[in-house]
Amino acid sequence: MLEDLQQRIAALFSSSPAADVQKNLKALLMQQFARLELVTQEEFELQRQVLARTREKLEALEERVAQLEARGS
Repeated sequence: MLEDLQQRIAALFSSSPAADVQKNLKALLMQQFARLELVTQEEFELQRQVLARTREKLEALEERVAQLEARGS
């Protein structure tokens, strides 16, 4: 969606003196996006998978601890 918008703006400004405005606007937007510390969809999905595996391991460990505690009592 953002790429499509960028392409449309580029086409509009390419034939006018507003090309400099576009360059400045793009630089400003890139600075603001950098401040937001955004991640790509791929990075997000990878971290989601890592979290899911970690939760599974934690649940297995909790179950194991409960079994060991039951044996000890």
